[in-house]
Amino acid sequence: MYLSWYVRVEDFGVGSTYLSLHYHLVFATKNREALLDASWRLRLYEYMGGMLAKLGAAPQIIDGVEDHVHILVGLRSTHCIADVMRELKRNSSVWIRRSISLPTFSWQEGYGAFTVSPTMQGTTRRYIANQEEHHKKVTSRDELIALLDLAGEAYDPAYLE
Repeated sequence: MYLSWYVRVEDFGVGSTYLSLHYHLVFATKNREALLDASWRLRLYEYMGGMLAKLGAAPQIIDGVEDHVHILVGLRSTHCIADVMRELKRNSSVWIRRSISLPTFSWQEGYGAFTVSPTMQGTTRRYIANQEEHHKKVTSRDELIALLDLAGEAYDPAYLE
């Protein structure tokens, strides 16, 4: 698990503009292959946290299991989630290919991005921190369905694989 507590809330305020744009991001390895080995996962999360910070985002916590990653991150009003995700997935794929020597590694094409209210950030942080235990009882697919249902999102089951 990667935790980043160094970003101050006021870093997101500009003049008289105040933002609380926090997102719970979820994305998986291509074909949900169990490629994210526990022996180097923390290094991946640290890399991702650094990438998000370089993009001007505020990573709060990153954790996951063998086939997917969860991130709680604060974004600025100028961020486009699609751009942040593209850069994060592209750069982390290159890092995995080079640093971990998995030359064919890829992330799945899609991702989930769910807004998180200030009152739910602690709950979301604990949920992300508990991924190993959580997935002893719940499959990745069932977890994604629960997140989509909780968000009230309609989905096509064909895209959940």
